[in-house]
Amino acid sequence: MYAITAVTGNVGGHVARALLAAGRPVRAIVRSQSKAAEWAQAGAQVAVADFTDADALSAALAGTDGAFVMLPTELSGTDASHRAMADSIAQAVAASGVPHVAMLSSMGAGLAEGTGPIRWLYHLENRLRATGTVVTAVRSPHFQEKFALTLGSVTSEGIYPVMASTAELPIPMAATVDIGGAIAHFLQSSPQESQIVDLQAPSYTETDVAKVLAAKLSRDVRVVLVPREGWLTAFESTGLPTPIARELVEMYEADDDGLLQPTSNLTFVCTTALDVTVDRVLQAARPSGMPDDRPQ
Repeated sequence: MYAITAVTGNVGGHVARALLAAGRPVRAIVRSQSKAAEWAQAGAQVAVADFTDADALSAALAGTDGAFVMLPTELSGTDASHRAMADSIAQAVAASGVPHVAMLSSMGAGLAEGTGPIRWLYHLENRLRATGTVVTAVRSPHFQEKFALTLGSVTSEGIYPVMASTAELPIPMAATVDIGGAIAHFLQSSPQESQIVDLQAPSYTETDVAKVLAAKLSRDVRVVLVPREGWLTAFESTGLPTPIARELVEMYEADDDGLLQPTSNLTFVCTTALDVTVDRVLQAARPSGMPDDRPQ
């Protein structure tokens, strides 16, 4: 039995679906009973717990052979609240006795400071290891789905904003379906000691991303490099609170400076191509009001 948190999100949902497809029993952990029906219909057990409720989360993890956990970035959260959430997750893992935990981490999570929200993953990785359970930290590069944050400006203005010093540097980008598949793989492998897994993924430039979007939307898409001094304002203009916007600026600066690099000899290869992910995201977006600009 595998307990999967964050099943209503991209990565957690893909982990659970991959395990169910492999015939493995899954306990889907949701934050409210209203989210339970879909997973019950899919054949999963369902438990209700929140990351901040260590007792409820511990009960949801108890009796399982492995669990997937992650630390969400709360837009209204602070450094203290994110560290407290990580501590709650670790407390629940320790109390539950679950023998193996796989967690979603990030390139750069080996650095304690200077990486914005990634430093909270550093904190969670180490808090989980301190519980004595076996921990598989799956460190991801950029998500291919990150382009979805720019769809408003792409569809309305034909502008693809890039917060980096260049749009021509190839960078690894992993699809969340592959990230979920990697986590499902390592959960089933039942390792005997803690490990760090770096995900290898196809590399694309931001210009490549803009070209794929242009082809899929049948419209011109222009890359616009946002200078560093404009990053904070750009984030704030999307409605993000200033504290979390500052955290994201620090993360983007760390990435632009080349600090977010793989460090492990253990890897998992992600293979999904960017155009496949773009198709999936655009298809999901259209029912919510995004026009289909492609010829019928």
